Order: sequence, then C-alpha cells, then structure tokens
Amino acid sequence: MGEVLVGIAIFACLAGAALASLMIYEHFPAHHRQDDTSAVVRLAANLFVVMSSLVLGLMINSAKNTFETIDHNVHNFATQLILLDRSLRQYGPETGAARASLSAYLQRLVDATSPAQRTPAVANRLSELLLNQVGDQLAALTPPEARRAATLQNAQQQLQKVIEERWVLVEQSDGIIPEPLIALLVAWLTLIFASFGFRAPRNGTVVGTFVISGALAASAIYLIMDMDTPFSGPIQISPAPLQRALTELTQ
Repeated sequence: MGEVLVGIAIFACLAGAALASLMIYEHFPAHHRQDDTSAVVRLAANLFVVMSSLVLGLMINSAKNTFETIDHNVHNFATQLILLDRSLRQYGPETGAARASLSAYLQRLVDATSPAQRTPAVANRLSELLLNQVGDQLAALTPPEARRAATLQNAQQQLQKVIEERWVLVEQSDGIIPEPLIALLVAWLTLIFASFGFRAPRNGTVVGTFVISGALAASAIYLIMDMDTPFSGPIQISPAPLQRALTELTQ
C-alpha cells in the first residue's frame, strides 16, 4: 500500500508540474516569454533528461537483480528444508518431534504468504522459535551407533544452513534502493515535466499527453520500488518452492 501512495504522489507531482507550467505561462512578464528564454529552459531540461535516463536505467537493473537474487535464495531455502527433513527421516522415528516442528515452521511460512505482507514470514518471532526448537530436539538425541551419529551431525549442519538462509532472506526483505535517490529522481522528472508545459499550446491533446506521460513515468518508478521489496506488492516472489517443500515434508 505504501508503494501505491508513493506512486500516486509521484504522478501528482509530474502531471501537476506540467499542467501548472502550462497554465501560468501566459501570466509571465513579456521578457520571460522570449525565444531565448525558452531555449535556455529546454537546454536545462535536456541535461536532466539524460541524467534521469541513466539513473532510471540503473534503478531498473538493480531492482531486477535484487528480485532474481532473492528468488534464487527462496528456492535454495526450500531445498535446504527438504534435505533437512530427509536427514531426519534417515535417522529414524526418534526425530518425529523435530520433523513435526519443522513442518509447523514451514506451514507458517506458507500460510503467512500474502500480498499484504511487508516482510517475509521468515522474520516472524514464533517462526524463529520453531527452528530453535528443532535444534534443541536434535541436541537431545543420543545416537546409539556411529551411523546414526553421522546422520545426526549432518542434520545439525543442514539446520544451521537453514537458519543462515532464513536470516539472509530477512536481511534482503527491505530493498537496497535508497529513498533519497528516488526523491532526487522525482525532482529531476518534475523539472522536466514543468519544462514540457513551457510555451505548450493549451488543448486537450497536450493535457492528455501530460497526464498519460506522468502516469507512465510514475508507474515505472512504482514498479522499481515494488520489485526492490519482493515480499510485498503485486510483484512478489512466488511461494511455490515453499509449498512444494511443505508437500514433501508432509508426505
């Protein structure tokens, strides 16, 4: 919801700047409406057009890389959960309580996946306690033979990897694009749109173009912010890997 409000505010800034410039141009003093003044305004706007294009391209690439990296980490996290469950099964029926705790943890992840989530369910405190409970239950086991001891050691190592992957996802949930950079880009675009209305004719086509252009530019920035936080908004990391892992754990 926060990204939507920011997108609407950006659209209001861009379209409003163009329309305001269009409306107040005729009220400028005559010496401010000369061709030389218009040429200087256009040149200044062109400078920020180039800078905005470069920054926008870098932000799109950064958001795309962030989304792909976290998606890869989610797949790896689900794989580690499946491998841990397989090791617990291999140990024997004594790990039934640990497997139940692990299944309960994964069930919470799947149930908590929703478009309204700002951070992933891996950051939930109760989820962390369930993983710690799995570790305590494994530590309480006493292997009767060397083979089971090796299996238990392997399971504990895999649990450690699961915990590490969980914290990686927690740390990646807030995005990496700094808000001041977005604010600076919006300021540049606002100046550019204001220059569009300078000496532009007053007709429906021009006004419609300003409105549509503002909406598209604001939508692009909104999508960048949404992809930078892939656990919230309409563009989210798919929960399918976790759902498949839960199916494997409950078979």
